[in-house]
Amino acid sequence: MYSFNETTQEEALIIANEWHYEEPYNFYDLQADIEDYEEFIHPETRKNTYSVFRDDNELIGYITFNNNCDSIEIGLGMKPNLTGKGLGECFLNNSIMFTQTLFPSMNRITLRVASFNKRAIKVYKRCGFKEVDKITMDTNGSTYEFTEMEYNINN
Repeated sequence: MYSFNETTQEEALIIANEWHYEEPYNFYDLQADIEDYEEFIHPETRKNTYSVFRDDNELIGYITFNNNCDSIEIGLGMKPNLTGKGLGECFLNNSIMFTQTLFPSMNRITLRVASFNKRAIKVYKRCGFKEVDKITMDTNGSTYEFTEMEYNINN
């Protein structure tokens, strides 16, 4: 079981400045997009962000929330040296449970993932997310395709 706490300034700086992913996942480095980076490192703009810890108190990830009236959109990040090691399902399932605790009246959880990230899409599907759309978004200095996915809590 993981624990979730509002992200402190120290944790935000560690995530933003020290977490670097190998290609092609370096797309997810917070420093890859200056607007995302600036929003994350400043407490006044870093809203609804929680750090995720293992039982040994190691910071292993974070989750952000955006309330969209009829759903909660989440954004997830896992510590780079833990990715690709089969830990994603546990991380995601704990994140889903935490989301349901914070937002008990919501029926859907949504997310967007870069379409090239087949590894993450597989994990999301194994945990019950369904693909609902493909969109293009400008980020990291270019335009990328994203897969929109949703998880229906009552199904």
